[in-house]
Amino acid sequence: MRIWAVANQKGGVGKTTSVVALAGLLAQQGKRVLVADLDPHGSLTSWFGYDPDTIAHSVFDLFQHEGKVPEGLPAQLITETSCPGLSLLPASTALATLERKMVGVGGMGLIISRALAQLWDDFDYVILDNTPSLGVLMVNALAAAQHLVIPVQTEFLAIKGLERMLHTLQMIMRSQKNQLSYTIVPTLYDRRTQASVKSLNLLRKTYTDSLWRFAIPVDTKFRDASQQGMIPSMLDPNTHGVRAYSHLLDDLLKWTEKLKEPQDG
Repeated sequence: MRIWAVANQKGGVGKTTSVVALAGLLAQQGKRVLVADLDPHGSLTSWFGYDPDTIAHSVFDLFQHEGKVPEGLPAQLITETSCPGLSLLPASTALATLERKMVGVGGMGLIISRALAQLWDDFDYVILDNTPSLGVLMVNALAAAQHLVIPVQTEFLAIKGLERMLHTLQMIMRSQKNQLSYTIVPTLYDRRTQASVKSLNLLRKTYTDSLWRFAIPVDTKFRDASQQGMIPSMLDPNTHGVRAYSHLLDDLLKWTEKLKEPQDG
């Protein structure tokens, strides 16, 4: 199992779209894929036609057992999606109460890791969608992930938000004594606007080593796909946004293969 987290402390930068697009492409390659919604807003859950306000069982259930994950519970929470090979661990709005309820409870930062350990042989890839705020859910995601994807809208305020996200990442890695590799992905790029072009150039100058070499363009087909509860590549495999995510997936998979190679010396 390979586990990727998609996170940024700023909302509206394309996190959920990135999760769905990448997961859908992997599923269409024949991989067994699980997407997990760790955001109380439940955008990923809503994408596939479930209501986070009324859903009976969700990832929230994992946090109700004093830091333990009962055997078999994660598998019971998984639901199907419209895409063959792609499963969903849904969110409920009750996740918004976690911070208050978890005060003083030990071991809460590793719940998702423990849940995924039970599913290790059931999926090839897991992609975690995150809340745009630092708290127990993001800590769980970063503890479980093997690689982090940070979508950043190509506009100035989003780049300022990226600085906060990287600061948070460094802080969490120090506390967990764990180094997590990451890829910064420019999103919502519109080459017709000066703001987008300038922002992308600034990203390329500032984050040379960790920035993905291309950008995900603005694409109205993503909105159409979410309204129909479909993965974008199923709705229209040839749209420019889907092609961009396909290139991103290729690069992420190359990174994964490089990670598996034995190191010299």
